[in-house]
Amino acid sequence: MATPFIAGNWKMYKTVGEAVDLVRQLRKEFSKPVDRDIVIAPPFTALYPVAKVLKDSKIHLCAQNLHWKEEGAYTGEISAGMLADAGCKYVIIGHSERRKFFNEDGLKINRKIKTALKFDLRPIFCVGENLSERESGRTFIVVEKQIEEGLINLSSDDIEKVIIAYEPVWAIGTGKTATPDQAEEAHRFIRNVTARSYGEETSGKIVILYGGSVNPENIGNLMDQPDIGGVLVGGASLDVETFIKIVKF
Repeated sequence: MATPFIAGNWKMYKTVGEAVDLVRQLRKEFSKPVDRDIVIAPPFTALYPVAKVLKDSKIHLCAQNLHWKEEGAYTGEISAGMLADAGCKYVIIGHSERRKFFNEDGLKINRKIKTALKFDLRPIFCVGENLSERESGRTFIVVEKQIEEGLINLSSDDIEKVIIAYEPVWAIGTGKTATPDQAEEAHRFIRNVTARSYGEETSGKIVILYGGSVNPENIGNLMDQPDIGGVLVGGASLDVETFIKIVKF
């Protein structure tokens, strides 16, 4: 079994002081080697201070977004080079909130993924359907389109560095969670879609995460599924004790 990948997306929460306090507790808890890849995504203001606390630890730093340009007159944006310089190893791209509130489409997401890879940042590429799309039976159509647009013109070497996160939009922050069978069905579909473009061997190496109201009570059943390689945790990652329980599932 591959090493479980547990990532916490803090979204627009935590001041610098709150972020540093939380990661100090996490570092203390996971001071010894664990059979987990642990990743946290604080807000931009906390990235560098958190990176200093996590230096030489088993916990890796992730950003929540980036711009596809390497630099320029883009007020309010942040570049891949800046994130790498701050200590990031990963970056979330295409989250449903970015798609919904900031009108990010497949072209922008694809450009961001390519820029992240150029700077040795591993993209956590989010895909998923909303409630109306699921209820109308369009889940696979929507997810396949998102994958094809996001990964266009990526090589096999590139795709092995991309982590795909399946996040059904109707389950994000709602308390609703896809059943393990629903989540596994979507993950298996994603595996098959990538296999058509890159071959089964390459597809088998891709880490696919589940995200959507993950908590200590449901993670065990989710992680029992063969195609679920980890989770992208939202609100539950903001409480250190809860997140520790999820990591230690």
